[in-house]
Amino acid sequence: MYLKAKTFHIGQVILILCSASLTHGPASAGTSVIQEYPVSAGSHPHDVAPASDGRVWYVAQHLGELGRLNPETGGIERIKLGEQSRPHGVIVGPDGAPWITDGGLNAIVRVDPTTRTVQVFPLPAGREEANLNTAVFDRHGLLWFTGQRGIYGRLDPKTGNIQVFDAPKGPGPYGIASTPDGTVYYVSLAGSYLARLNVDTGAATVIEPPTPKQGARRVWADSKGNLWISEWNVGQVGRYDPATNTWKEWRLPGKSPGAYAVYVGDQDEVWLSDFGANALVRFDPLTERFEIFALPSGNAQVRQLLGRRGEVWGAESGTDKLVVIRTP
Repeated sequence: MYLKAKTFHIGQVILILCSASLTHGPASAGTSVIQEYPVSAGSHPHDVAPASDGRVWYVAQHLGELGRLNPETGGIERIKLGEQSRPHGVIVGPDGAPWITDGGLNAIVRVDPTTRTVQVFPLPAGREEANLNTAVFDRHGLLWFTGQRGIYGRLDPKTGNIQVFDAPKGPGPYGIASTPDGTVYYVSLAGSYLARLNVDTGAATVIEPPTPKQGARRVWADSKGNLWISEWNVGQVGRYDPATNTWKEWRLPGKSPGAYAVYVGDQDEVWLSDFGANALVRFDPLTERFEIFALPSGNAQVRQLLGRRGEVWGAESGTDKLVVIRTP
């Protein structure tokens, strides 16, 4: 089914030249430093996406906006996404534009980084209230996405064609990732499984983690093609090796860890957000050791992590701030 994108223009952009104070955390683990940046009150920022120009895109879920932070000044640019917008995820695509999974609009949204034009690609009829979550591009330039109501799908940006598939085991698809060889995987929070997608046919193959009902929330691939999974219900991080079809799991430190976000850096270090400890956590797969970086603000609720060389960024949905940890 081919769908036309709805377009909104630059008149919907709000630019805030604010001089908001920036919050610094204490240095930890050598020269690593945490810094927080306030965003608009009531934003409830959910996901972030660092851009190649040094700025950082984020979605303000409660305001129906896409924001862009200038880390040098703390200035925030705000772009309205449309009535009923409730954006969840944002990534930067191969075209350099931010792509958004918007549960309120029940659509994939693209914002032109130069003109700020907003394109809306609605899901097909019969797929209302999909509860869209996250997205990733495959090696063919197709955007794959998840919806917790029990769907996953793909969008061809060249044609606007969207296909939606029913997920195995029903509701739950949440995090999604692509490996270096172009294979796409997603995880199901409600279903507690990992799924490998056939990017040609769209078929999903379920891969069961060792721990039942672990609540696989987000997933990321390392340089070797291993899949790292945040296991929300049990406070663990899991690793699946597709080459050997084997698993290994580690429990995060502390009494009640809550492993929410996961991201793998360019040195294959694994980063997680821990709701229980109100911290960012770095895991070294070689030594199997964790490092804890306490967040400066209480009840930060970092729901997603994404980075670039020397930086790991997160969205503090509980405090209306973005946070970065800068490492050597």
